[in-house]
Amino acid sequence: MQVPSTIDLAGVDWSLTLTEPGAFETPQATGHQWDHVPARVPGTVAGALAAAGRYDPDNPDPLHNRDVWYEAWFDAEPGRYRLCLDGLATVAEVHLNDEKVLVSRNMFRKHEVPVDLQQRNTLKLCFRALEPHLNAKGARARWKPQLATSQGLRLVRTTLLGHMPGWCPEIHAVGPYRPVRLERADKPRVVTRHILADLAPDGSGTLTVSLKLENIDGPPVLHCAGETADMTRQEDGSFSATLRPENIRPWMPHTHGDPALYQVKVEAGGHRFSLGKTGFRRLEVDEGEDGKGFGLKVNGISVFCRGAVWTNADLLDLPSDEDTYRPLLEAARDAGMNMLRIGGTMLYESRAFFELCDELGILVWQDFQFANYDYPVKDEAFVEEVRAEVQDQLTDSMGCPSLAVLCGGSEIYQQGAMMGLPESRWKGPLCEEILPELAQALRPDVPYAANSPCNGVLPFSPNEGIAHYYGVGAYLRPLDDARRANVRFAGECLAFSNIPDHRSLEEHLPVKPGHDPRWKARVPRDRGAGWDFEDVRDHYLKELYGVDPLALRYGDPDRYLDLGRAVTGEVMERTFAEWRRKGSSCQGALVWTFQDLMMGAGWGLFDAAGRPKPAYYALKRAFRPLQVSVTDEGTNGLAIHVINDCPQERSVTLSLTCLKDGQVPVVSGRKDLVLPPHDAQTFNAVELIGAFFDVTYAYRFGPPSHDVTVVRLSDPETGDVVADAYHFPMGFDLTRMPVTLEHKLQESDDGFWWLELQSDRMMQFVIIDAEAFLPADNWFHLVPGERRRVRLRPWEDVEQGARPNGTVSALNRQGSSAFS
Repeated sequence: MQVPSTIDLAGVDWSLTLTEPGAFETPQATGHQWDHVPARVPGTVAGALAAAGRYDPDNPDPLHNRDVWYEAWFDAEPGRYRLCLDGLATVAEVHLNDEKVLVSRNMFRKHEVPVDLQQRNTLKLCFRALEPHLNAKGARARWKPQLATSQGLRLVRTTLLGHMPGWCPEIHAVGPYRPVRLERADKPRVVTRHILADLAPDGSGTLTVSLKLENIDGPPVLHCAGETADMTRQEDGSFSATLRPENIRPWMPHTHGDPALYQVKVEAGGHRFSLGKTGFRRLEVDEGEDGKGFGLKVNGISVFCRGAVWTNADLLDLPSDEDTYRPLLEAARDAGMNMLRIGGTMLYESRAFFELCDELGILVWQDFQFANYDYPVKDEAFVEEVRAEVQDQLTDSMGCPSLAVLCGGSEIYQQGAMMGLPESRWKGPLCEEILPELAQALRPDVPYAANSPCNGVLPFSPNEGIAHYYGVGAYLRPLDDARRANVRFAGECLAFSNIPDHRSLEEHLPVKPGHDPRWKARVPRDRGAGWDFEDVRDHYLKELYGVDPLALRYGDPDRYLDLGRAVTGEVMERTFAEWRRKGSSCQGALVWTFQDLMMGAGWGLFDAAGRPKPAYYALKRAFRPLQVSVTDEGTNGLAIHVINDCPQERSVTLSLTCLKDGQVPVVSGRKDLVLPPHDAQTFNAVELIGAFFDVTYAYRFGPPSHDVTVVRLSDPETGDVVADAYHFPMGFDLTRMPVTLEHKLQESDDGFWWLELQSDRMMQFVIIDAEAFLPADNWFHLVPGERRRVRLRPWEDVEQGARPNGTVSALNRQGSSAFS
């Protein structure tokens, strides 16, 4: 019988037990006195206890004040092996057959340990209580941020998730959260690899690969894109080769082209090894004409980067597999997002994350996991841990073209500067020397940014370099501040308390705002602040819709929630219209954040169950690669911005219609356009109408002649609307009115369900509630006479052939209509 070369320890039975700190110094005191709980590996203590009904994620117990022992028994062919541990959170001891083989103090390290196996073996992992380490004294900090609960987190290499009250539940990351496996020591393998795929300005590609092999005889041969090259032995024992494949297609973010990938393989000694897929692309930082900006050029094409700051797919279990990532990343792609940022307060993601972003054409901004604190870089042991951590993490994503920015961390410079310290005190060797040197050595194809934010007269000034922009948002600035601030690139921005749809709340948080403390407990707030982000949402609710949020919250909580769902999306959509227009200084902006970590009105565009919130649909419209938007320029009229991010020329018809009473056309115009690839243009409404008309109601000659302007981009051959935008010169009037709505549910030949809608009057913020199905678009405006077809896809497990059913309503329509 052939002996397996790898033993995946996820396939064995694990158990865990909690003890008092230091109760057992060795693993030998096992037996009936321990309270064992079934566990999964990879997994976390919180996840295992929750599965056993002994941990409430909504009211989490501390886990850093206990030792936790994991234990597994397994059989193996006796011999020499390598024990591979991809992530242990956080201070961990590894015992094999009662022998201590490893001590790790860094959650972000990967380990390989040579071990000898017997016929019958026991593996025990001890995760020591972190609390004593957090309370230990270290070098004196020059500043103390309020972000997290413990200043000791600057001394320990672990995630800040679970330590930031007001941001996320205090679910502590403890356990073997990444895979554990055993490999035979004589297994042929690639020990180290370095992959660099480059694209020259003339479109030619170059692939350079260097690697070390183990347990293999014979020279290796490199394969990629139909080309091969013999690899040459170097003085250090490694092999290297360079390929220049012909007729390769460049890798581009999906909004601007095709994310083309090519398999990289090596053959040696009768063995074939996959080094994963790579893409040929060239990244450059675009600092603008004045040298003070920040943006990305991919293969010479300027890319407006839009998306969100990634949080984590599941704070309870910290999964890192493709099945967990894929639905969320596909939803990001479908929304027109072309960049996700892994912030310094989060967690390094696995290679599966990067491979999916490669496939889907999503750029990744990777902060190294440092945030806010003054880290002890004079401690050589700490610095050595950092070096090993970065080596492990960047090797894991080697060759992935989606990795687009490496950043020294989050808000370190900002925190020191806001404390009133001079630059010499907050700008130091961690972000200026240590991290960039490692980044350059391991990923020279990826630009490096010292911090997010950075540059400017202060490192958080939005008009230079990278900003964290919350002028529109937490600082309650008017919407036109998005232009006045002269934002160059927002590494994070906006941050609203986005309300989930009513179905998610009914299933997971069936309470009313203002009536139950559980609601407020789920609203994010900055630690120590006397306000929260619901107050921010309420400010814009009053400004845009002219309602009293407090009175509405208590008098009609359901209406309050619906208006709140609409307003955050409206503000974000209008802000991105400002930033994406031709002539804007902004070259990218990432919304804070992608997904909530607990159910409620958090920052996320997705709720904690993974369901898109109404704000997601607004950004899906704002991020369209082929886009039209409008900005009110006052006495200069209505500016119409047309964008074609696509690599193909597009013929479109641009049309404008002004409606009175949301129903009667009073003026209209159109213009046929041929949009070059990767191009943006701006028109004035007068160019379509052909004469003066007070579209923005700036001159106020008598009463307003219309209440809404509808602007569309249409396909000239089919007449299908590909993008639309709306302007309400007098602001929103969401008074409920009688509106006749026709609707039809149809099943297409390919098995998809479509809901067709048509109304006799303008419907604002149409809401489709389809129970177990999700609409491709929602919370949109419906023009009278327009036939709008919306695809419905299953959200939950539904029976084959199940028919959608639900209701259609709108914020300015009386009642709702049922469909089935």
